[in-house]
Amino acid sequence: MGIVLPATAIAAVVVAVVTALALMQNSRGTGAGSLYQAIDNLGRSGSVTALEQEQQTLVAMKNAAKTLTVDAKPAMANPTSVLAAQTAGMTSGGTSVGAPAAPANPTGAEAIGKELLPAFGFNQTTEYDCLYNLWMRESGWNVYAENTASGAYGIPQSLPGDKMASIAADWQTNPTTQIKWGLTYISGTYGTPCNAWYHEENFGYY
Repeated sequence: MGIVLPATAIAAVVVAVVTALALMQNSRGTGAGSLYQAIDNLGRSGSVTALEQEQQTLVAMKNAAKTLTVDAKPAMANPTSVLAAQTAGMTSGGTSVGAPAAPANPTGAEAIGKELLPAFGFNQTTEYDCLYNLWMRESGWNVYAENTASGAYGIPQSLPGDKMASIAADWQTNPTTQIKWGLTYISGTYGTPCNAWYHEENFGYY
């Protein structure tokens, strides 16, 4: 608006001046001929050209403003998102389900995890909820969970997955093998599942 108003005012003044000059030059009539000539000459003057340029600039700025967009913050792919799909090849948040030898059984895996806690010195009453939350976020307790970006695999998201071969050769398909490896890792790195869950919540990994 700060540009449009001055331009309009200048145009009004210019037209008034031209009209007055035309009337003075043609005292016998209305001055229409002189006015036409004066306006025609004025149309080729620098003042009108400048006004036209201002108008074109304003139109261009207005059109440009309509096209401005704000890019949305891209949603971050969570490599440890919970797996909802059991179908081979389907992906969710960077995590995929491969072609399993048998259907994944998260509920069964959860029961195995709870049962194995005492063997690693963990209290079922105080530590199971932390373990459940940890691996639910990491893999959904899906034995076939694979992070296609990093290569982390299985219920505990071992990175790389073949680290779990230290427990047994069936690490790719056996939830007990994966859970034993995961509890061993938690015990040696964080002390307890609740400590590991605390780290996961605060830093996004364990």
